[in-house]
Amino acid sequence: MNVTGKRKNGLEKSKLMNGDFPPAKRLKGNGLNTLDNQGSLEEVETLAKLISSRIRHAPKLGIVCGSGLGGLADVVEDKQIIKYSELEGLPVSTVPGHVGQFVFGLLDKVPVMLMQGRVHVYEGYPLHRIVLPIRVMWKLGIKNLILTNAAGGINPEYKVGDIMIMKDHLNLPGFCGINPLIGINDDRIGPRFPPMSDAYNKEYRAIAKQTAKELGFSDFIREGVYSFLTGPTFETVTECRLLRLIGTDATGMSTVPEAIVARHCGMEVLAMSLITNSCVMEFDSDQTANHEEVLETGKSRSSDMQKLITKIVEKLAV
Repeated sequence: MNVTGKRKNGLEKSKLMNGDFPPAKRLKGNGLNTLDNQGSLEEVETLAKLISSRIRHAPKLGIVCGSGLGGLADVVEDKQIIKYSELEGLPVSTVPGHVGQFVFGLLDKVPVMLMQGRVHVYEGYPLHRIVLPIRVMWKLGIKNLILTNAAGGINPEYKVGDIMIMKDHLNLPGFCGINPLIGINDDRIGPRFPPMSDAYNKEYRAIAKQTAKELGFSDFIREGVYSFLTGPTFETVTECRLLRLIGTDATGMSTVPEAIVARHCGMEVLAMSLITNSCVMEFDSDQTANHEEVLETGKSRSSDMQKLITKIVEKLAV
């Protein structure tokens, strides 16, 4: 047995797990970025300046489109597209349902910046890379952020196709030291210890509920608590039961790191989950969760989500 080789492989694996990556380089052929541990205000400023030089409309509001919800980009007018792979240092989406590009333009005459697809922890990127686009939005002057995601329903009263307005979150990986703000804090970006009790703007949540009522969506609009898990595995029965016991209404694999960083930057956040599947709560159930169901539900409810978000954007821009 080659003990030296085995020890070396273990060391390399340990480096990867700790985000100790070599400097970012463009990989030839597939357009993916390698991962690194260089996240700085200067990098954010460089990306923001590059984007500003290429777009016609300076965005006032940012929107992150979750799994199967990227169709919102279809209703953006006078749009311009910048792929993540065109910007040095940005992680590239690798998951079906996440196109991997920024869309700039006008949504009901409001200048917006959409992320048509996001990246996730389970894709192997360090958290500070995953949230880099949010900081770029902030540097571009965006003060309001709408986050969307596809989530599994934990609350037994929730049905597939419901839309949940997030009033709070449970960052379970944070209990184990997984948080995008870990490391030396840059006070130019935000405070060392930002509060999260007001992560999701109360006024914006009220606007979302009122807008849903005006559109006749009240029957499938909920308000609840979202739990963040890293994935990529869907939850076990016991995990789902635990999440319900501690107050979770829906669970997913995104959004919370983005919300944390947005609040750290001083941005106001509204977040919504599309319930795309019901989490399995019984040990003997033949039901299983799958990503195809997530994407299919996203398609079937996409028109309603587009109408809701468009109307909310109109009100938030006033």
